Amino acid sequence: MTPVDESPPPAAPRTTGLPRRLLRPAAAVLSGLLLYASFPPRTVWWLVLPGFALLGWVLHGRRLRAAFGLGLLSGLGFMLPLLRWTGEDVGPVPWLALATAEALFIAVGCLAIAAVTRLAYWPLWAAAVWTLDEAVRARIPFGGFPWGKIAFGQSESPFLPIAALGGTPLLSFAVVLCGFGLYEAVRRGVAYRSTGKIPRAAVAGAAASVLVPVAGAFAALPLVDDSAENGTATVAAIQGNVPRLGLDFNAQRRAVLDNHARRTAQLADEVKAGKVKQPDFVLWPENSSDLDPYLNADARDIIDGAVREIGVPTVIGSVVEKGSDSLRNTLIEWEPDKGPVATYDKRHIQPFGEYMPMRTVARFFSEDVDRVQREFVPGTEVGVFDLAGTRVGLVTCYEAAFDDAVRDTVTHGGQMIAVPSNNATFGRSEMTYQQLAMSQVRAVEHGRAVVVPVTSGVSAVIRPDGTIVEKSRMFTPDALVEDVPLRSSLTPATRMGPLLEGLIALLALAGLGWAGVTAVRARRTGGTAR
Repeated sequence: MTPVDESPPPAAPRTTGLPRRLLRPAAAVLSGLLLYASFPPRTVWWLVLPGFALLGWVLHGRRLRAAFGLGLLSGLGFMLPLLRWTGEDVGPVPWLALATAEALFIAVGCLAIAAVTRLAYWPLWAAAVWTLDEAVRARIPFGGFPWGKIAFGQSESPFLPIAALGGTPLLSFAVVLCGFGLYEAVRRGVAYRSTGKIPRAAVAGAAASVLVPVAGAFAALPLVDDSAENGTATVAAIQGNVPRLGLDFNAQRRAVLDNHARRTAQLADEVKAGKVKQPDFVLWPENSSDLDPYLNADARDIIDGAVREIGVPTVIGSVVEKGSDSLRNTLIEWEPDKGPVATYDKRHIQPFGEYMPMRTVARFFSEDVDRVQREFVPGTEVGVFDLAGTRVGLVTCYEAAFDDAVRDTVTHGGQMIAVPSNNATFGRSEMTYQQLAMSQVRAVEHGRAVVVPVTSGVSAVIRPDGTIVEKSRMFTPDALVEDVPLRSSLTPATRMGPLLEGLIALLALAGLGWAGVTAVRARRTGGTAR
C-alpha cells in the first residue's frame, strides 16, 4: 500500500486578521466561477483546469466541516450562474432552489475530497470522488439532474476524444485529475523552493496527474472517426420558430404547428426548384405540435398535408393524451402515404416542468407549480425509428443529459441520433448552448452523427467527431439540409456503458476507506488529523 503523504505543505503567507480568513472562501467562490466560465457558449474550456487547481488549494488538508462550507461556496459560484436560465420565465425561486440543491451535492463531494487530500497521490482519489459525486446527482433525487457535468463543458476541448474511450464519466475524471494535478505540481514546486527537498514519488505522482489525462486524450484520437460505414442519409431539420418567448407560447399551439408546417412546405418548394437536395427524411422538434393529432382533426390534416408535400417520412414532436389526467411527450413517425406509424414516448421527463413532485411543498415556495396542471408520464421503450431505411435513435431534449438514454438508442441499432428539442421557454439564455454542447459530446462518445431540430433554435447538424457543420440562428425559421454519415460500429464507451463509471466509483470509495482508516490510526497513536 502506498504510504500516507506526510510531506509538509508549503508555508502559508504571513497575513493575519480578516483578509486571511476571507482568502479561502473567496478562492472557493472564484473556483466555481471558473468552472462556470469554462462552459458554452464560451469557448474557454481550459478555465476548468485553473478552476480545479484553485479548488485543490482551497480543500487540501482542510478539516471536513470547513471543506463542506468551502465546497458549498464553490458549488454556488458554479451552479448559480450556470443554471440562471431555469428562472428565465418563472422567477428566481426555482432557480435558487435548484442551484442550491446542486451546490449541496458539490459541498458533500468537496468534504470527501478534503478527506482524501491527506493521502499520497491524492489528485487521483479526489478526481474519482468528484466523478462519483456527479454520478450520484445524475440519479437522485427525482431521477437526477446531470446538468453541469464537467464533461459537458469540454465540447471544444482537446480532451473530448476521451469521451469515445469511456464516456462522460471518464472525460470528467480526466479533466478533474489534470486540474488537481496542476495544483499538486505547483504545491510540490513551492515546497522544493522552501526546503530544497522533495520526494521523488510525489514528483512522479504530480506529473502523472497532469500528463496521463493529456496522453489519454491523444491515445483516444484514433477512436474519433466520422467516416460513413453504412452510407449517408440526407436529413432535414425544421425550425419553425414560436410566436413569442416564454411559457405563453404553449397557449399558441396552433401557431407553432402552422410555423413548422409552413417551413416544411417552403422546403418542399425549394426542393422542386432544385435549390436544395431532396431529404430522405425530415425531423421536426419537440412540441412542434402540442395539439394531439390523434384527437384533433385539424392538427392531423395540417401535419398530413405538410408531410405529403415534402413526400418523405417525418418525425413530429407532439403532446399526446394518455387517459383523462395524463399526457405523454411523444415523437411520431409520420409517413406521407400512411400517416402515423410509430411513436416514442420520452422516458426521462423533467421534474417540476413536465410533472410536479411534492406539489404541496413546492406550492409553499411558488404558485407557479400550478402551471403544470396535467402531468406527463414517462415512456418505457427505447426509441429507434426506421426512416426510409435509416435507423435513427431518438433522444428528446432533456434526455440528452442522461448517459443511458443516449446509449440505449445506439445499442438498439441507431445509425445516427436525433435530439428533437424545445428551448423556447428559456428565451435567449445560455441553456440552448449548454444543451447543444451535450449533443456534441454524445456524438464523439458514441461515434454517431447527431441532428438537433429545435423549435426556436439553435438547431444543428453535428458530425461523429463533434464538429457542427450547420446551425441555425435563434428565433429564426430555418431548414437545415445535410448529408450525414451513418455508422454501426460501437465505441469502447458504448460497449462498456456504466461499467467504467462503476470502477471509478469503487476507486473513490477505496480512497475514502483508506482515508478513514488513516484518520482512526492517527487518533489511536495520538496524532491529529487536520
